[in-house]
Amino acid sequence: MPRLESTVTISAPRERVIAVARDIESYPSFMEDVESITVVEKTEDGRSVTADWVGVVKKFGIKVRWTERDDWDPEAGYSKFSQVKGDYDQFEGEWRFTDLGDGTTRFDSVLDYRLEIPLVGPIVKQLVHKIIQANLDGTLAAIKQRSESTG
Repeated sequence: MPRLESTVTISAPRERVIAVARDIESYPSFMEDVESITVVEKTEDGRSVTADWVGVVKKFGIKVRWTERDDWDPEAGYSKFSQVKGDYDQFEGEWRFTDLGDGTTRFDSVLDYRLEIPLVGPIVKQLVHKIIQANLDGTLAAIKQRSESTG
C-alpha cells in the first residue's frame, strides 16, 4: 500500500493550527480541491467526527467521494483518520502537531491509501500517486496559510 508523507512549519501557535485543522466544515472555503464536507456524526466533545467528503480532481474533471472518521486528541496534538466508506479501497492516516516554540508549529501528515483501478498500468498508478501527494501537500499548505492569517 502506498504511503505518503508531508510536513510544513507554520508561523502560528499549535492551538491555532489545531483549531483550523479541526474546523473541517470550513475547508471548502479555502481548499480548492474540496467541494464539500458534511458532518454526519460528531461526539459531544468534538473528539470524534464522521463526515461525507467530496473532493475534486480538476485536472481530470472528476469527483472523489468518501466518508471519513477523524479521532482527535488535541492536547497531544494528534489526529487519526480513516475512510469508513467511499471511492478508495483504503484511506487512513494521522496528523501530528508539534510546538516548536516561538509561536511556530510543525504539522506532519502521513497517509496510507490503496486505490485499485482495473486495467491501469504502472504509469497511471504513478500519476494517481502524484495527484494524491499534491493534494496532501496542498492540504497542509492551505492549513498553514489559514493558520498564519487568522488570530
